[in-house]
Amino acid sequence: MKVTQEKLPASQIGLEIEITPEITKQTYEQVIKNLASTANIPGFRKGKVPRQILLQRLGTTRIKAAALEELIQDGIEKAVKQEDIKAIGQPQLRSDFEELINNYQPGQPLTFSAAVDVEPEIELEKYTGLQAKAEEIKYDPARVDEVLDQERQKLGTLIPVEGRAAQIGDTAVLDFKGVLTKAEGEDESAEPTPIPGGEASDFQVELYEDRFIPGFVSGIVGMNPGETKEISAQFPDPYANEELAGKPALFTVTLKELKEKELPELDDDFAQEVSDFDTLAELRASLEERYQKEAEQKTKTNQQEALLAELLKHVKVDLPATLIEQEVDAMLTQTAIRLSQQGLDVRKLFTQDIIPQLRARSRDEAIERLQRSLALREISKRESLQVTDAEIQARVTELLEQYPEEEVDEDRLLSVVENELATEKIVDWLLENSTVELVPEGSLSTPDEEAAESAPESAAETSEAAATEGE
Repeated sequence: MKVTQEKLPASQIGLEIEITPEITKQTYEQVIKNLASTANIPGFRKGKVPRQILLQRLGTTRIKAAALEELIQDGIEKAVKQEDIKAIGQPQLRSDFEELINNYQPGQPLTFSAAVDVEPEIELEKYTGLQAKAEEIKYDPARVDEVLDQERQKLGTLIPVEGRAAQIGDTAVLDFKGVLTKAEGEDESAEPTPIPGGEASDFQVELYEDRFIPGFVSGIVGMNPGETKEISAQFPDPYANEELAGKPALFTVTLKELKEKELPELDDDFAQEVSDFDTLAELRASLEERYQKEAEQKTKTNQQEALLAELLKHVKVDLPATLIEQEVDAMLTQTAIRLSQQGLDVRKLFTQDIIPQLRARSRDEAIERLQRSLALREISKRESLQVTDAEIQARVTELLEQYPEEEVDEDRLLSVVENELATEKIVDWLLENSTVELVPEGSLSTPDEEAAESAPESAAETSEAAATEGE
């Protein structure tokens, strides 16, 4: 079999394959023989249909098409093996099939073109001496006080308040009834429109402005128990109920009872109730250590991301469609698993209509992920950065000890750990051989980046958002 190779874009190898006359004849005759043994033609038993009748009934075109399918599939497989091509994915026929049928003559040479995807070649123009900037995340001691205050709030008890008016932070028990305020030009004699769901008795609300529509809580502040008052408020726009969005309202409110939260003392007894520590000092020290490590880890992650973003500027790789589609598949599978773990019905979210949108939205990130992983793999080869079996086993053992009750696929865990450790080792090597300047948090933000931060952080999250929209 004669095969001619041609290098094509997108990491494809073009193949021009010439099938010998003997094979084109042999395959055609074998197809006729197979059809004769299986065809149901009235008046003839299976396997006893005369050749001429079979050709008349089934048609030469159908038989040629069947023979061609075998010739093409077998031809590509043998060509790839003969030329020792490391193909990935499914091969593609480049010749027009209808034209091949018209030109195909059993017993004559058959030439057709195909293409196969192959692993891409990586060009790394530079990967040492890189320079980048990353935001440094500083430990904020106030976080410890915030956490402790949150725990105190959880343990707080409500006690009745007497002798003073309502203030922010109190808990109010009230009756209220709301109507929509008449707009300018509306009939003043018409009955006010009640607000759907805008009436309640013995309603308990914490007096913080964000707990109700704007104006409602601030109108209650200053009221005394037993007092009734009309409070003007306005529904925000947008609002969950579109018919109420942006509309002014008037609430008749009776304050029936006022309570305030009594918080526990911040002492050793409190620490023992909310944690496994005996003293408040130990609890504080533990929280400080946790948030210091968290800040350090976030800083390191920023350094890694900044360095990898800089690395990608020096990477050239012509990605084959097969790898891109496989990466998109992996991303959508991860999203589906996460949604399923959250209790959502993935079949309702990943409909036939929305899947093409999800794939399109995931494509750019899939390409970036591939460029990054292929570049890191290339650096690993060049610098002989390998993870040892002992390192892998130590991490696996550590994880198994952390989650002793979980059912774990150890082979899968080994694979995941190996990939993670390999990536860590390569990125740490890059950090040692590059310069990443730490700058204050927020100093690298631009208007465009701020807009991007308000969007989903990854294509997987974009896919999740799109899936939820389609629910």
